[in-house]
Amino acid sequence: MKKPRFRVIDTGLRSGRENIAFDAAMVEAHQAGEIPDTIHYIHFKPVALLGRHQALSQEIRQDACAARGVQVGRRITGGGAIYLDEGQLGWALVMHRKTLGLGDLGKTAQTICEAAAAGLSKLGIEARFRPRNDIEVDGRKISGTGGFFDGDTLIYQGTVLVDVDPEAMFAVLNVARAKLARKNLDSAADRITSLRALLGRRTPAMPVIQDALTRGFEEVLGLEAVPGAVTPAEEARAQALYEDEIGTDDFVAEIDDPARETGVLAGSHTGQGGTVQAFVRLEGARNERLREVLLTGDFFITPPRLVYDLEASLRRVAVTDVERHVAQFFADAQASMMSIAPDDFARAILNACEVQ
Repeated sequence: MKKPRFRVIDTGLRSGRENIAFDAAMVEAHQAGEIPDTIHYIHFKPVALLGRHQALSQEIRQDACAARGVQVGRRITGGGAIYLDEGQLGWALVMHRKTLGLGDLGKTAQTICEAAAAGLSKLGIEARFRPRNDIEVDGRKISGTGGFFDGDTLIYQGTVLVDVDPEAMFAVLNVARAKLARKNLDSAADRITSLRALLGRRTPAMPVIQDALTRGFEEVLGLEAVPGAVTPAEEARAQALYEDEIGTDDFVAEIDDPARETGVLAGSHTGQGGTVQAFVRLEGARNERLREVLLTGDFFITPPRLVYDLEASLRRVAVTDVERHVAQFFADAQASMMSIAPDDFARAILNACEVQ
């Protein structure tokens, strides 16, 4: 049986916002049939990147970013905030959902992470998949990943910590103490490792790491990787997306700190698939109905816009009907979620409503 062919490209060193715009452009170009299935390698100037559904002021220390010359950006994928610079290597797979037949988002994440782990293990380390979407070595994270389906196109991406300064990383990120406590860690630095920490002087150059990852993708996913080039159409789409949306401060601050607004109630719920934070305004003589709902967090849901559809659908829903409504919404939407469950959203909303 003939193996599916994947173009391999490297877009060089770019700012975080430029890289995210290129991610979005690839999804659009793939949906339009302008580009083939692709493996993309990515290099970053210093940037603190929010997950698609996260609140800026809660996740990023903006003063520290400004002082250190670190850009702030927002990803088009879910998950938590991350810091990236020249010491990290980004990778992404953009492909048709049927190309490899991997299944739902959870199964897709596991299989692709296993492929990336197999590639990294070729460098002389023992990397392995850690649910729900990490790659670890001896219990410490060396790569985080995430992705979503948009129609028939999948984008799944990750980063490899090649040479990282934990002090710089966690100076610009807010890492919740509760998150560390759940993992029995004293500090955020205990959670991560890097190729430099593991291999020292034997740490390979970026092209060698990319080649190892590519071979892992080929062997585990059963694909054929073919060197390719970025198309003018991709660059044009990326530039337009950067100028109109992704490169703007408004896009980055789209979700900021809703808890500071008058009349907003806040609640959260942490489940297997991440933390959901709910910001709620109530209405009615006894505050018995939802007026507005904003949902944020480090969860993965596909497509990401489903969260906004859920928020809109909750307007004027009775508080007592939240659980049934949320369950029915996801059943009708046939959403694909990575460990997160409809009840996690309902619990967060109800926890907010209890704070009155």
